Amino acid sequence: MAEAKKTTKKADEAKAKKVTSKKAAPKPVKEAAKAKKSTKVVEEVAIQTETTVEAAEVTSTETEEKTTAKAGKRSAKAIKESEEKQAKEERKTQKAESDEDKKPKIQQKPARSKLERRSKNFRKLAEQIEKDKVYSLAEALALATKTSPVKFDATVEMHIRLGVDPRQADQNLRDTIVMPAGTGKSVRVAVFADADGVAAAKKAGADIAGADEFLQQLDKGTIDFDILIATPQQMAKLGKYARLLGPKGLMPNPKSGTVTTDVTKAVSEAKAGRVEYRVDSTGIVHLGIGKVSFGDKKLADNANAVLASIKANKPSSLKGTYMKSIYITTSMGPSIQVTVAEA
Repeated sequence: MAEAKKTTKKADEAKAKKVTSKKAAPKPVKEAAKAKKSTKVVEEVAIQTETTVEAAEVTSTETEEKTTAKAGKRSAKAIKESEEKQAKEERKTQKAESDEDKKPKIQQKPARSKLERRSKNFRKLAEQIEKDKVYSLAEALALATKTSPVKFDATVEMHIRLGVDPRQADQNLRDTIVMPAGTGKSVRVAVFADADGVAAAKKAGADIAGADEFLQQLDKGTIDFDILIATPQQMAKLGKYARLLGPKGLMPNPKSGTVTTDVTKAVSEAKAGRVEYRVDSTGIVHLGIGKVSFGDKKLADNANAVLASIKANKPSSLKGTYMKSIYITTSMGPSIQVTVAEA
């Protein structure tokens, strides 16, 4: 009986162990399943993350493309349009070059010189003057009278280039001179003076002479004279007419000898051919010395008088060459260079 109980007890223990073993066996399987499931979840999360990142990158790329497309810098449409435009310009350039090659080439003529643009008569007369030769004063005056191309009695001009600086007060050369042979012009002289001066002026040959009646003519704007001479006492009355007389160069001036107490002498000199000269802004004196009809001797006398006056007025502060060049010409004729050594 006791052995039967022991056998039963052993059987029960074996059965219990078997049941326990059966219950304990599924644990590793469950853990593996759980691990597998968690791995799958992680993989799904990773895939979702990658998908999200890719979607974000695509979105950012599209945003950049839209931004650049809006700015017009790097969009595909803008690049395509620029390439088409460039290709079109290249085709135009090629076409223009091909058209130019087909056109007959026009041979351009060289620019004509100043002498070639002159009239035939002028060119014919200019042939008498050697281009690089420097003439004496007598030769230049003789050539000037021969080469005048006009039919009227032209004025013979002298142009003297000086080494002065007109901006300096003491080098701003200005003077009056009486031409020994006259100027060849009929000069109308007006005198504004008191009663005694008016009588002396009329006696000396003045065309117009008066006092208050002369001012009445100026009030009307009537100017029938080429030179106006006034006495110092009457100059104050001419002040209000400065705008009328000044622009025409008719305002009396002591430097030009038109303001003087010796009315008789002033009228005689004006009628005889007194002229005023002044250096211009480039340092050149331009002066008419007579007419072509004067002849060589009278023209030479006037030219020598001009040169003597300019020499006498040489500024003391001047350093270097005083007279640099001299040219003789007529109103519309060719110029002739004169040697400075004779001056």
